[in-house]
Amino acid sequence: MTRAAVAIAAVLLVWPASADAASVSPKEAAGLVGETATVCGVIASADYMVGSRANPTFLTVVNPDQPDPKRALTAVIYGHDRAKFGTPETTLQGQRVCVTGYISFFRGRPEMILSAPRQLSYSAPPSVAQLR
Repeated sequence: MTRAAVAIAAVLLVWPASADAASVSPKEAAGLVGETATVCGVIASADYMVGSRANPTFLTVVNPDQPDPKRALTAVIYGHDRAKFGTPETTLQGQRVCVTGYISFFRGRPEMILSAPRQLSYSAPPSVAQLR
């Protein structure tokens, strides 16, 4: 098997794992450190740290029903990827979103790095019928 064939096979084997990522709340994300998941919630705060190292934008994703910042996920967009997302600190504030990626742990909180807009989608609030 050629190197190219091995690389393609590896991508195809990993692809389904990320496509079928578990969908969880920000509170549940801490239990999935080391895994790829889709985390859905509301952006409670969005801060662009211009001038700091790597110019990150920090998005705090919380459960819309219990917006406890201690049980939040931090989604980070580094400066070199920022242009792909526009101005996330203004456009995403207060929005219901789902973020997909690898969950790591940083400073006592689950964290996910966003490097491509396909990792971010808007989530509609549940309908009354779904709540019953």
